[in-house]
Amino acid sequence: MSSKLTILLVVFPAVILLALASDPNPIQDFCIADPNAGLVRIARLTTLPCKNSSKVTTDDFVFSDMKVPEKFFDTGLAAIPVNPTNFPSLNTLGMSFVRADLKVGAINPPHFHPRATEITYAVQGSVYSGFVDSNNRVMVFLRGLVHFQMNVGDKPATVFESFNSQNPGSQKIPYVIFGSGIDNELLEKAFGLSPKQIGMMRRRFDPKKV
Repeated sequence: MSSKLTILLVVFPAVILLALASDPNPIQDFCIADPNAGLVRIARLTTLPCKNSSKVTTDDFVFSDMKVPEKFFDTGLAAIPVNPTNFPSLNTLGMSFVRADLKVGAINPPHFHPRATEITYAVQGSVYSGFVDSNNRVMVFLRGLVHFQMNVGDKPATVFESFNSQNPGSQKIPYVIFGSGIDNELLEKAFGLSPKQIGMMRRRFDPKKV
């Protein structure tokens, strides 16, 4: 087998995967998700089947469950995700939202969204936020780059976050590192922590608490 053919066989699947990495464009005016129809997996993207258009009503296009904060986590953060699961009209539109509330001094730990770019609007309060690019500079939020938020004001803060994917995903770094079962010896060497400290971090960032 020639080297040219070998390269073609290796690169071609990679191009296909890149082409399927983002949400597809809708091919109809709307596709209100039918929660009773179950999930359909198309090209590795999980979508919901469309509700019968004859049963669509005006109420399907209205979402009013972001008026007050949800339950606060230990970090002082409360979040209300809005996606096709709880707002079916977003199905196939390639977008989702989050309302996030932060108590004074609260944080949204460093995390990233593997499938979406995020834009954040501060409704009230003072929030320190940004992302870390590949040169370790702190800026604002792009898909796949680690970012964070912290309330630096003297009153609660509320932010509204928008994503260009209906399923952006979220990987919170502390929970990924200390809550995923990575070997203790590796974590000790990577972070210079003692076994006791590793145990404390595992308890603190137990994914069951998220």
